[in-house]
Amino acid sequence: MTRPLIGISTYREQARWGVWDQPADLLPTGYARSIERAGGVPVLLPPGDPEAARTVVARLDGLVIAGGADVEPARYGAEPHARTTGWREDRDAWELALLDAAAPDLPVLGICRGMQVMAVAGGGSLDQHLPDRVGSDAHSPGGAAFGRIDVDVVAGTMLAAAIGDKGSVRCHHHQAVRDHPDFVPAAWAADGTLEAMEDPGHRFRLAVQWHPETADDAGLFRALVAAASHDD
Repeated sequence: MTRPLIGISTYREQARWGVWDQPADLLPTGYARSIERAGGVPVLLPPGDPEAARTVVARLDGLVIAGGADVEPARYGAEPHARTTGWREDRDAWELALLDAAAPDLPVLGICRGMQVMAVAGGGSLDQHLPDRVGSDAHSPGGAAFGRIDVDVVAGTMLAAAIGDKGSVRCHHHQAVRDHPDFVPAAWAADGTLEAMEDPGHRFRLAVQWHPETADDAGLFRALVAAASHDD
């Protein structure tokens, strides 16, 4: 069996390693390791020319839109909230182009920011600062710390088949999906925050607001790689 190629979008940031301090294309190792453990081959996709997205996606068996900075509010017709900062226009353009170029049957998994990008790509919008609505920082305590929340998974969804009906997840987001025209809810937090969504007309087009790459449970990655495999 040929192992499926899973593309993962990446950051492009100023970074330091060894004697170097310069712009770098990077991603936490958990993403690639999770894909490898699930039986796939990770391929990192740094922000590039959106015109090349169709060429890139044609070579992939699956796609992950990874976590990262806020999406530019202009992408969904909004003015920036005071806490919406540091968006990356090149990454927004690249990931939206990847999603636009993806064939209808290409398995796609969105993670944290990736869920928000997928919603915006489908004509949706975001709550720009979740604490304004829920009254706490439970979803993103600050700094490099992850929040831990319980989610209730909607029965009968692709997500439920991958991870079960509920669980405790690690999250780090101050924004959330408000509208999601191309998707149906797949999981909720107790405070009413949408924590996952999926396209029921697609064999695997799913997004979660949490960070499964930081946990030992690889159910989502196994489901992605299974959907991306061509051994059937």
